[in-house]
Amino acid sequence: QVQLVESGGGSVQAGGSLRLSCQASGRTLSNYAMGWFRQAPGKEREFVAAISWSGGRTEHADCVKARFTISRDNAGNTVYPKMNSRKPEETAVYNCAAANSFSRRHNQDEYDYWGQGTQVTVSS
Repeated sequence: QVQLVESGGGSVQAGGSLRLSCQASGRTLSNYAMGWFRQAPGKEREFVAAISWSGGRTEHADCVKARFTISRDNAGNTVYPKMNSRKPEETAVYNCAAANSFSRRHNQDEYDYWGQGTQVTVSS
């Protein structure tokens, strides 16, 4: 079992930055690809970014490219998405998740473990 705990959420003004983190316990994260998803009020959960187990491959959704950067520290069992230039429409609950494979990173069903989520509120 892997337990994931997100942190770093909160309120930020539009254009500001936030750095979330996802801390794992139970097993080392180095065996898993990691993804971040978000769900805004009244909307379906959507893919934000993912990183392979080694950190050698990353992918960011088109809507966040050039503004978000995902990285990981396997020694610290932590994954970090750095989010710059936040927009009000990005107010959402952000979840991290762990999957055995990076190849189907967009598919939520491929993720075996999920954190509880952290709320991010972007004000205009």
